[in-house]
Amino acid sequence: MSVNKIQKISFYKKEREYLHQETSGFLQPGPNESTYQISQDEIVKSLDITSATKYFDLHLPHLGPYKIDYFRSGRNLLLGGRQGHVAVFDWITKELGCEFNVRESVHAVQWLHMPTMFAVAQADWTYVYDQNGTEIHCLKKLYRVYELDFLPYHFLLVSASDNGFLSWLDISTGELVTNFRMNLPRLTCLKHNSFNAITVTGHPNGVVQMWSPNHREPIVKLLCHASTIRDIVIDKEGCEMITTSTDQSIRVWDVRNFKMKQEARLPSIPSKIALSQKNLLAIASANVVNVYKNYDSINGLSTPYMRHRLSSRSSIISSIKFCPYEDVLGIGHQNGFTSVLIPGSGEPNFDAREANPYMTKTQRREMEVKALLDKIDHRLIDLDPNFLPQRDDYRNRPNQIKIRGNSKKINRKSADNRHEKFKNVNNILENNDDTMINNDRVEPIKFDVESFKPNRRRKNKLANRLRLKTIQQEKQRRETIKKKLKAKKLEKIKLLKKNLNKRSKNSVIKENF
Repeated sequence: MSVNKIQKISFYKKEREYLHQETSGFLQPGPNESTYQISQDEIVKSLDITSATKYFDLHLPHLGPYKIDYFRSGRNLLLGGRQGHVAVFDWITKELGCEFNVRESVHAVQWLHMPTMFAVAQADWTYVYDQNGTEIHCLKKLYRVYELDFLPYHFLLVSASDNGFLSWLDISTGELVTNFRMNLPRLTCLKHNSFNAITVTGHPNGVVQMWSPNHREPIVKLLCHASTIRDIVIDKEGCEMITTSTDQSIRVWDVRNFKMKQEARLPSIPSKIALSQKNLLAIASANVVNVYKNYDSINGLSTPYMRHRLSSRSSIISSIKFCPYEDVLGIGHQNGFTSVLIPGSGEPNFDAREANPYMTKTQRREMEVKALLDKIDHRLIDLDPNFLPQRDDYRNRPNQIKIRGNSKKINRKSADNRHEKFKNVNNILENNDDTMINNDRVEPIKFDVESFKPNRRRKNKLANRLRLKTIQQEKQRRETIKKKLKAKKLEKIKLLKKNLNKRSKNSVIKENF
């Protein structure tokens, strides 16, 4: 690394804290006052007109309960009612994109890689619609799905079916990557870890399992509660996991060593939980939502930061989600949808290359092309996402390895036993002497593109087999048609003979008379 590059890096490190001066503001209580006593109407009175419009309520009776999903940019909102109502709109400007009724039950809704496509899990099949509400695809490989999730960097749509199958479908090619049975009862929640793209599922027996499309068995099985797990949420850094159960308990787990950090007891049974970009935890139970500010502290779950109660008791909450880059919490319930203001929940600084709330049509097209070019292969999903540079560093070591504190030497074969999980990566990595792994910089690894190409010989063999099968089927079909035609001709000849015999008999009788 050159001296100029080191100087530039050190300069940017010094100036980094001065680049983004915008910080999220929280509610500051007065003397003898607590923040959870402040209502939404009081907050709206002290806001400007544009911010006050973010608090609204959609009254949609007889169509719920509603499932909701915000797009990654935080601009578009997707609603799906159990009775078949589906709607897409820009919730800031209140412009309706599309609205229709599928005339069957809707179990889950999920945005895909762009705000122009979304998936809806209906009664039998999973359908993909565009922003105008026209049906693009009918995914018959995903049958009776009731939970959906999406991995944006891998273009994988994860689904859990009523038959106990867990599926990963590549939406860029339409191929089903993997599909296998979980051998467990119906799961209660389906989430993913944004750090390593591992799918996390919660089950009625209190077990949390972590899945990868490259393994048919779960990578991790963790007994989190003694009763049914209601919901799971993982922070954006992939370090902490929060679980809730029907025994009114909530637990915070360290995902790095799978140990419990904290446990608390809630006043009621929680139904759904959500985590914001600034690590504010929202817990919903019945028609009440409590938001906690410091959930990882000792007394963080004792008093809530904010509280909101829905107007009617029949409005049982079915889904909650924080809006990205906005201080807003979306609540889907039995009677519609409610948008609530939660000061300090959203990230004030957004990355336009990652998620741009103000992108135009041309920017959206360019972003879609770049996302497809930067697509990560599903074979690289692992519990430790840093295994590739570790493997490359290990391969560049000499054949003899010294043990610390001893002058003895061991062979390379004995060291290979400690790196068994990296053996399958030999066909992916390329022998590069230029790869450097330092504390300051990790250079990107070059992949061998030919290793990702399918084997042509296998393709040719399959093509020949299919061609021979089609030829045989065509021959059989022609033979059966010929036999049927011959049988019909024989029947016609018999009928003609019978008619001729009858006519001859009638003519003889007339002559006698």
